[in-house]
Amino acid sequence: MPRLVLNNAYVLFASNDISEFVTQIELKTSVDIIDTTRIGSQSRTRQAGVFDNSVTFQFNQDYADNALEELINGTSMATTTVGTTVAMQIRPVNAAVSASNPKYSFNAVITEWQSVSGELGALATVQVSWPISGNITKSIT
Repeated sequence: MPRLVLNNAYVLFASNDISEFVTQIELKTSVDIIDTTRIGSQSRTRQAGVFDNSVTFQFNQDYADNALEELINGTSMATTTVGTTVAMQIRPVNAAVSASNPKYSFNAVITEWQSVSGELGALATVQVSWPISGNITKSIT
């Protein structure tokens, strides 16, 4: 059975390849559970409701011109992506899309950003979890 060591993932933020800053990715889908138990039942009954998708990243922070901080947080409140919805793509490997390297496309709502995060003597990193608006599309071609 093939295994994949995630060491060369591809992450596109709007039209910017931010793969070099990414140290951790989690693309998650869950579903709301609706309680359908009626009076007189001895056990709860449930059914699936609406999907809830999100993406979580850990980045190595970079303040250089046109690097991560500027791409996501802009140079002012007028140019930040925080509070907007951004088209994104993720592939497990930075290579052509295929059945063994699917492309996941979605629109992330940029709800948070930490411009400075870290501790004495440690690498400056950023951890974010952004909800996804709508579906995640998986493509193998």
